[in-house]
Amino acid sequence: MTFSKQIGRFRRDNPSPLYLQLQSLIRDAIGGDVLSPGDAIPAERDLATEYDISRITVRKAIGGLVEEGLLTRRRGAGTFVAGRVEKSFSKLTSFSEDMAARGRQASSSWISRSVGTVNPEESMALGLSPGAPVYRFHRIRYADEQPMALEFTTIAGYCLSGVDAVCDSVYAALEKAGNRPVRALQRLRAVPFGVDYARMLELDTGQPGLLIERRAFLKDGRAAEFTRSYYRGDSYDFVAELSDP
Repeated sequence: MTFSKQIGRFRRDNPSPLYLQLQSLIRDAIGGDVLSPGDAIPAERDLATEYDISRITVRKAIGGLVEEGLLTRRRGAGTFVAGRVEKSFSKLTSFSEDMAARGRQASSSWISRSVGTVNPEESMALGLSPGAPVYRFHRIRYADEQPMALEFTTIAGYCLSGVDAVCDSVYAALEKAGNRPVRALQRLRAVPFGVDYARMLELDTGQPGLLIERRAFLKDGRAAEFTRSYYRGDSYDFVAELSDP
């Protein structure tokens, strides 16, 4: 089946610009479950030929849908329907727990795991004295084999028995050690991805992302975790429940 037979063709009586018409067809197909998360969108040249429009028109249409978060570009692979994830700011959960709750398979690709002593930034974030031991865990996080986030975590040395205590989930290891955090402070801001981070997340350089800085604390008030996570802006919605005091 051709893409136009799958999602429809332009209406002759529609006066809207062609790029908006193509956007509308793709948007309606996603909303109506004709296209599902992970489905591939044909290449620009193929869409241009199939709809008898210019590649510039196709590029404008696809680019707008990428900015909306409905489509995502994967470097060297093409354009796909985005599978968005809602992350609640009101619950202290790990990436693995978030994915499991949504029926998705979490996995990791390790960048590095190491033992060291606190640097000045970690010392301030964790309230540790100079020379205090810490464990660092740097990795790419995946959902159903799609890269979703870069995670740079520092754990206070008194929380784990060693760097090898962490297999898949840092929080699972902390819980096993009896040191799972019970509260956290988080800060979120938008950032553009540079060359290296974009490559690891299979994105184009400069695409927007979300940086979350988390400081998590144990029941006795000691800091346990300092994490910087860089999430794909096209795959995550962050949700917070608000109430009137």
